[in-house]
Amino acid sequence: MENTNELNTVVEIFTDGACSGNPGPGGWGAVLRYGKVEKELCGGEENTTNNRMELTAVIEALNALKKPCKVVLTTDSKYVCDALTKGWAKGWQKNGWRKSDKKPALNVDLWEQLLCLCEIHNVEVNWVKGHNGHKENERCDALAVNFYKKWL
Repeated sequence: MENTNELNTVVEIFTDGACSGNPGPGGWGAVLRYGKVEKELCGGEENTTNNRMELTAVIEALNALKKPCKVVLTTDSKYVCDALTKGWAKGWQKNGWRKSDKKPALNVDLWEQLLCLCEIHNVEVNWVKGHNGHKENERCDALAVNFYKKWL
């Protein structure tokens, strides 16, 4: 049975992750929008990878939601987008965190968190090309970059 809360509350989430070097100092940024209300989130790690920051941005944004929602997620990360929309992450999980080539999946700790959050929220994922003038994506990138610069 569908949770009616998911149908009544639609939240737009925009995310981005950034790294200076890969690995290196990294940051993530997210913008959450519910109607006309917006909230910015950001954070980072001193030694990380770009993909970890992309995942962390989505996880932290979903964690900020107080109840189950319909979420329209916009990201420039093909890694996040494809793993969710094409079912790769669920497949890795089902196969003991092994990819189709039998190699171990990366960032299992983060994927486990994200898949749990996707069970709570009804998440629609949209991909946009990064650094291509998308207003919210550029804003998230600036949040991420400004955060990691403190370690440079």
